[in-house]
Amino acid sequence: MTLLRVRHVTTYTYARPVRFGPHRLLFRPRDSHEQRLLGAELEVSPDAQIHWIHDVFGNCITVAEFEGASSVLRFATDILLDHSSQMVPQFRIEERAKLWPFEYDAGSLPDLAPYMRPHHPAPEVEAFARRFLHPGRETETGHLLMTMTVGIRESFKYARRTDPGTQPPLQTLNSRTGTCRDFALLMMEACRSLGFAARFVTGYVHVPSRDRAEARRGGGATHAWVQVFLPGSGWVEFDPTNGIIGSRDLIRVGVAREPHQARPLSGSFIGDRRDYLGMTVEVEVSAEPAPREMQGGGRPDRHSTDPRGVNLERN
Repeated sequence: MTLLRVRHVTTYTYARPVRFGPHRLLFRPRDSHEQRLLGAELEVSPDAQIHWIHDVFGNCITVAEFEGASSVLRFATDILLDHSSQMVPQFRIEERAKLWPFEYDAGSLPDLAPYMRPHHPAPEVEAFARRFLHPGRETETGHLLMTMTVGIRESFKYARRTDPGTQPPLQTLNSRTGTCRDFALLMMEACRSLGFAARFVTGYVHVPSRDRAEARRGGGATHAWVQVFLPGSGWVEFDPTNGIIGSRDLIRVGVAREPHQARPLSGSFIGDRRDYLGMTVEVEVSAEPAPREMQGGGRPDRHSTDPRGVNLERN
């Protein structure tokens, strides 16, 4: 087993005390067979009323509502999870879907349809996607998606930027530069142009630089990648920023149809726009040794609370 700890601190500063509207946080990882949430702590300053909801995608959203004013707004999360190391996924694709193109079954189609429709249609994006097909002969579905993932990793330059949001796929394609969110949106739209159901994923990437020499792009911040639905395999992870196939080193937090629906943190403040001085984000993802009581496969009984005594998790 592999224990991963995520520490994520976001701090906003203002020239004078301001008031705050409700803030929505997407920080709680989605439990699955390859990642189990063991504990999650949240510290918010100034004090806030906290409650939780599930959005339309089943993501766990934390809502913070404030009463007082402050010149500093700070969110600090500490997450511990059991994350299995899936080096390469086993593509158990149904026989009918092993070759592209294929059709999803009638029972799944109504649910997958919103993820199949291109949201930023452009002939150039479809032409880019078709470069990964084998002209004049059959194209294996798994090979198509893997080569597209690696192709973006090798042909585009990763560049952090301070501009908010995600740039349009055509801009990413023309500039050959972008962030992880930009690459994820480009691949998602390229897959949709070929008839795949694809969705956006936000989370974290573990950068095990001390464990091996291989570097990971996107460390020290929230990360983004793509899931594609394959009959027989379900939703499969593809990270075009790092060329990762499968969930290795990827900590899934939220999924959505479009990037703007999966913002890690969103909210507003009430005051003069000039009062806003800036934001800092610190993210650390590290591996930890498993406690002795867990090495035999057991799980400890853990209570995680924030400094005000709000019980966030109990396992």
